[in-house]
Amino acid sequence: MRIYERYFARQVYLTFVFILFAFSGLFFFFDLINELNSVGHGNYKFAYAVLRVALQTPSRFYEIIPVAALISAIYVFAQMAANSEYTIFRVSGLATGQALRSLLKIGIPLVLVTYVIGEVIGPYTDQLSERVRLEALGSAVSTNFQSGVWVKDTLTEREDGEQVTRFVNVGKLLPDATISDVRIYEFDSLFRLTNVRIAQSGTYQPPGHWLLKNVTDTQLIGVPPPQGQPVDALNPVYRAQQVTLPEYSLRSELTPQILSVLLVSPDQMSIFNLMRYIQHLTENHQDTHSYEIALWRKLLYPFAVFVMLVLSLPFAYLHTRAGVVGVKVFGGIMLGMSFQLINTLFSHIGTLNTWPAPLTAATPGLIYLVLGLVGLKWVDRH
Repeated sequence: MRIYERYFARQVYLTFVFILFAFSGLFFFFDLINELNSVGHGNYKFAYAVLRVALQTPSRFYEIIPVAALISAIYVFAQMAANSEYTIFRVSGLATGQALRSLLKIGIPLVLVTYVIGEVIGPYTDQLSERVRLEALGSAVSTNFQSGVWVKDTLTEREDGEQVTRFVNVGKLLPDATISDVRIYEFDSLFRLTNVRIAQSGTYQPPGHWLLKNVTDTQLIGVPPPQGQPVDALNPVYRAQQVTLPEYSLRSELTPQILSVLLVSPDQMSIFNLMRYIQHLTENHQDTHSYEIALWRKLLYPFAVFVMLVLSLPFAYLHTRAGVVGVKVFGGIMLGMSFQLINTLFSHIGTLNTWPAPLTAATPGLIYLVLGLVGLKWVDRH
């Protein structure tokens, strides 16, 4: 970096850290107040509420980073404009395009930090936060649904080479990814019911097996019609054979990572988990649109830091008489909040209208990028 770039970077980073922790502290306070409603239920004490909210802090960082970058850059440039520092930089030969390139260079570490938090730290701490809450409450993920959770499981290959389709009903998913009250309805390649398994509980055994316990296995065997009579496809005759087993190892394409989708919302999942779950839904011919939008938002959201920095640069060209520093910072807060609002709004509208996922995720950023470039061009001319 050049000398002036290091000066810009030091000022922006110091202000960014202060604003990030200030906003996070504010959200921590409000989240903690919201958690007080659950304190006292089961073993959920105030300490667990504090721990849960603390574990959600990385996700708050992820949401706040673009807005914090915008406010910090606006504050730094507003201060420079008030002290005529930026005017001196311009007189010394700092062109607008060069300043923009330098500012984007400063934003690269912030983009990388956003990716690391959104992909590694945030999803892990969010799931851990939910597990802390559920274990303290003595609850399970799917207790709010009377029939439990239904998942489609398709095996492309079985031991005999035949394709098998299963509909799995999980009554409860515990925080440690243990399942209970399991019902499995298995169909052959012609979608004829061939097997019904009922298990008390199950644990995952990699790779690709679930160990079911206390299993009642009911096998349905087709009975051929009497000799000389045609087969009636609408009125088949079956013979049931039931076996009780203490344990049964079931090969399955389902994994705890797929079931863990129930612990967090799509926006809080990592890109890798989103891609795996989208692949699972696609293989089972299920709707993936909302998860595709979440995937593209995760891919593009860190680059919102660049958009916010572009929006902040025009404030360096506004002199003190055009507005005091506090007003400029307030304007930056409003810009950042409006970006978050429009970003969320487009996600919901895109889901309702089935817009292409890349377009839905990219449109808010493109709108504000154009707004920043137009503002930069206007202040440069005037």
